[in-house]
Amino acid sequence: MTNPRIHSPRKHAAANLDELLLALEKELEVPAHFDQAALAAAEEAVANLAPAPNDDSALPFFTIDPEGATDLDQAMYLERASEGYVVNYAIADVPAFVQLGSKLDEVTRSRGQTFYLPHRKISLHPPLISEGQGSLLAGQVRRAFLWRITLDRSGAITDVQLTRTMIKSREQLDYHTAQQKLDDSQGGEQLELLAEIGALRIEQERLRGGASLNLPDQEVEPETNGYKLVSGHPLPLEDYNAQISLLTGIAAARIMLDHGTGILRTMPAPDEKDLAEFTEQTRLLGCPWDQKLSYGEYLRTLDVNDPRQLVIMHRAASLFRGADYDVINGQAEADLEQAAIAAPYAHTTAPLRRLVDRFVLLCCDLQANNHPIPEELNEALEQLPGLMRESSIAANRVSNAAIDLIEAYVLQHRIGEKFEAIVLREATGTHNGDPEQGEAKSRPGNLQLVSEPITGQFTGSAKPGTLVTVVLRLADPATRKIMFDILP
Repeated sequence: MTNPRIHSPRKHAAANLDELLLALEKELEVPAHFDQAALAAAEEAVANLAPAPNDDSALPFFTIDPEGATDLDQAMYLERASEGYVVNYAIADVPAFVQLGSKLDEVTRSRGQTFYLPHRKISLHPPLISEGQGSLLAGQVRRAFLWRITLDRSGAITDVQLTRTMIKSREQLDYHTAQQKLDDSQGGEQLELLAEIGALRIEQERLRGGASLNLPDQEVEPETNGYKLVSGHPLPLEDYNAQISLLTGIAAARIMLDHGTGILRTMPAPDEKDLAEFTEQTRLLGCPWDQKLSYGEYLRTLDVNDPRQLVIMHRAASLFRGADYDVINGQAEADLEQAAIAAPYAHTTAPLRRLVDRFVLLCCDLQANNHPIPEELNEALEQLPGLMRESSIAANRVSNAAIDLIEAYVLQHRIGEKFEAIVLREATGTHNGDPEQGEAKSRPGNLQLVSEPITGQFTGSAKPGTLVTVVLRLADPATRKIMFDILP
């Protein structure tokens, strides 16, 4: 994007937008504020919290998250070893606060995950836990699950140990500051090791045949008199940090598979028809997929600053479909893979923000330390796929609707203005003279503005990857609709 930041017009009061966001909350029935019973249960859980059986607070952990984050699930301390590396990865010990069958267990199962809106965050746990006593804040001693993952010199896993312990983060970093320090050769040993290990894990991903989608981010952020859309490519450190999380999820899946109990994040491989269509699209868009490269290798060659290559990346995203949660129940391991990662994988590293991670951590801790899985945990595992599907659908609906609203709000006073755009998906179907059937068969196309991180629908004829000039016909924040007409 040539201009990744779009600001809502300052001459319009943010209150109008806040009213629209409040209406969106009511329309989509987002979770309500925690009631007094839930807040009291959080206070009781904190008051009764016992120290962990081990103490690793002498290790100088650090966190790296988006700027301003307060619900810190992960902290790390990296070591260079004689035969490779040791990744000490601490994950917030949420099960220490949320006992199976408790009030907090009931409340969090009803929510499923944290919901993110431009004006507020709707937490999975009461803030006393998610942003206070359970968060791995700098300078605070906290309970955590400590994953000690040993890697060889190529970044491959050679050993995994898991304990419940006390840790203390020494520093809270944000991605942009940390990346700048690393670029200026002032990152210190820990950031240098993160980059080194992250690069090795990316190579391991390539060797597995895995793939990463590096699409530009699009987020809504508050500003003084309203909100803005922010779009930008993930920083290298974000990629490296994500690889540490993926590493842990792969290790967790291995533990659960070896013991025959647990829950995995799964995704089927694209079918041959979809892959053939994608291959043909890359040719038509001028960047043919050389079959000597794996799917993941090819995606890493794409430059999303090129509009046509951006379209290819969007088309690639359509192949990553069917993600789900599956309870381990004697299936063939190949049927439990996460195809994009090209390995069995479990959501493990965000228990403050995602329900399923709490249960994965419980399973892994018990199994890694040779303890039996209690029946109430087995029963909970069976419920989790349905709970997570329901909450993911709801959270995605809210997030997408909020972005659509902000985009329409930003553009509402630019009706009639011309823009350059890249077509993501062509319009399909016609009315065919049948008013009852035609509407169902027709579908507007989708496009991405070249100069601004905004997508919208269009009428007219244009193929994916085509650069077009469009005029804005509709931008309605109330209905969250944006429509463009393609100009000849």
